[in-house]
Parts: sequence; C-alpha cells; structure tokens
Amino acid sequence: MRTSITVSVITRTVRHIPVEVPLGVEDGMPEKCVVNLDSIMTIPKPLLSERITMLSHDKIALVNRAVLFALELDT
Repeated sequence: MRTSITVSVITRTVRHIPVEVPLGVEDGMPEKCVVNLDSIMTIPKPLLSERITMLSHDKIALVNRAVLFALELDT
C-alpha cells in the first residue's frame, strides 16, 4: 500500500499558462479555478482528509499534457 501521494496546487489565480488546467463546477469544484502543474509535490497520504472531486478522462488528459510541459518532457 502506498503511503505517499503526488498532488498539485489548485488555485483561483488564473494566469493562462500551459501548466494550468482549468476546473469548474462541471468538474465538481465549488467555483472556477485551475490546477497548477508547476507545483507538483509528494505528500503523506494521511494529510488528505477527503476527496474533493474525480476528474473525467478528458480532463486527466489535459493534466497529463500540462505535467509533460511542466517537467519539460513534451519534446
């Protein structure tokens, strides 16, 4: 069983840059925001208390693309 999980920051500050993926009410978020994949980190699982939402396959594809860009693996 994994004891750590990789997460990223979700913020209402939208900068319209390639490492951001927009999220909204349609994604299960309470308001418009972005997940900023410039801020990827690994944390202990017990620090998370509850799941906020589960993203669609299409949205996960956008997250994957932003991760590749953030890590400069999009050659």
